[in-house]
Amino acid sequence: MSAELISILVLVVVFVIATTRSINMGALAFAAAFGVGGLVADLDADKIFAGFPGDLFVVLVGVTYLFAIARANGTTDWLVHASIRLVRGRVVLIPWVMFVLTGALTAIGAVSPAAVAIVAPIALSFAARYSISPLLMGAMVVHGAQGGGFSPISIYGSIVNGIVEREGLPGSEIALFLASLVVNLVIAAIVFVLFGGLKLSRAETTDRDRQKTAAVTGGSATEATGGGTGVGEGGGSGSGDVVVLDADDDTSRLNPARIATLAALVALVVAVLVFDLDAGLTSITLAVLLSTVWAEDSRNAVSQIAWPTVLLICGVLTYVGVLDEMGTIDWAGEGVSDIGVPLLSAVLLCYIGALVSAFASSVGIMGALIPLAVPFLAQGEIGAIGMVAALAVSATVVDVSPFSTNGALVLAAAPGVDRERFFRQLMMYGGIVVAVVPAVVWLALVVPDWG
Repeated sequence: MSAELISILVLVVVFVIATTRSINMGALAFAAAFGVGGLVADLDADKIFAGFPGDLFVVLVGVTYLFAIARANGTTDWLVHASIRLVRGRVVLIPWVMFVLTGALTAIGAVSPAAVAIVAPIALSFAARYSISPLLMGAMVVHGAQGGGFSPISIYGSIVNGIVEREGLPGSEIALFLASLVVNLVIAAIVFVLFGGLKLSRAETTDRDRQKTAAVTGGSATEATGGGTGVGEGGGSGSGDVVVLDADDDTSRLNPARIATLAALVALVVAVLVFDLDAGLTSITLAVLLSTVWAEDSRNAVSQIAWPTVLLICGVLTYVGVLDEMGTIDWAGEGVSDIGVPLLSAVLLCYIGALVSAFASSVGIMGALIPLAVPFLAQGEIGAIGMVAALAVSATVVDVSPFSTNGALVLAAAPGVDRERFFRQLMMYGGIVVAVVPAVVWLALVVPDWG
């Protein structure tokens, strides 16, 4: 049995044990990386640790640390209230606001994980406050980020278009952008319907509702707008169909700590989007500054960092790094390319891109798969534009997986959830996306021979 096949079988065993036993999958993956890397591939410790995602570790720690402080001093609650006011009490619109916001950020040049790191904690705090499915809200954020991720001026779009140009393939920047936007928009709409989005319409506030609420509370109609009561399981608010904001509610007011935290969040956005600074290092620096001034609010923030999630993600990605060091990923890709049936090779490459990207860097996978597709694209039997778009979408739409950076950020940012249950939900959803989307984009983009 080849070393590459052994490494894949061990990965399957890790999943089985973690699923059937109460063992952190990251810890199992670290042990597997040591066993397979040291005994099968004869790698030393330095090469095993080369796959440790240090940048992702800092992003997860920094972002969850900063937003733990924001939750402690009430800033996230204030943002939730502000969001309700923005959409005039229509809770049903909030998931779409988050979709559009993350899509706009990535479309104008934000790295997808940076956009998710900025938006996900706010979106999921809103979801927790109004009992909206965290899976729905998290999926809307991630698919929004990927929907805008291939604009001609975006990071992903620039990388893929650059690879296409370097390989001498026909390309279309607009076709690539629209393919990703349409696929993610359709998936977001399906998720919205399946996970209770339509029920949120019962939480809308009408002018008549506001007048009725004002009459009951003795306040003004404008004071009765926003979210003061939680939304129940069915998506309706705790006070019938009205989302009510108590004007005397402390969470509707700004104080020095909240103003400073909001300034820190704005600084994070500017640092990441304008100055291209690392989101993790920037977040942890801002969190430390806030902790220095308001130590009482920040005292328990470190313990609220999602440490089990950090262990899980870093362990699995370290093992994937061992697979890459061993050549397992290249071995699988080259095996598919040698099949000799272009359409079959195309769909298998889409599946490999989706499966591997669910655990690794989407950009890295696109950079590896597109050149692998060049030999049979050169035969002229498959349109290059459609194939490149299919590979790009397959390799990025799966970032809802809890093992990807975006999925990990969503998992870490969700307050007040059973993390093991939420992890399983994200894993099952990611598995469905991996199983279905590559075949769909292959049928829609490759089989018709676009380009």
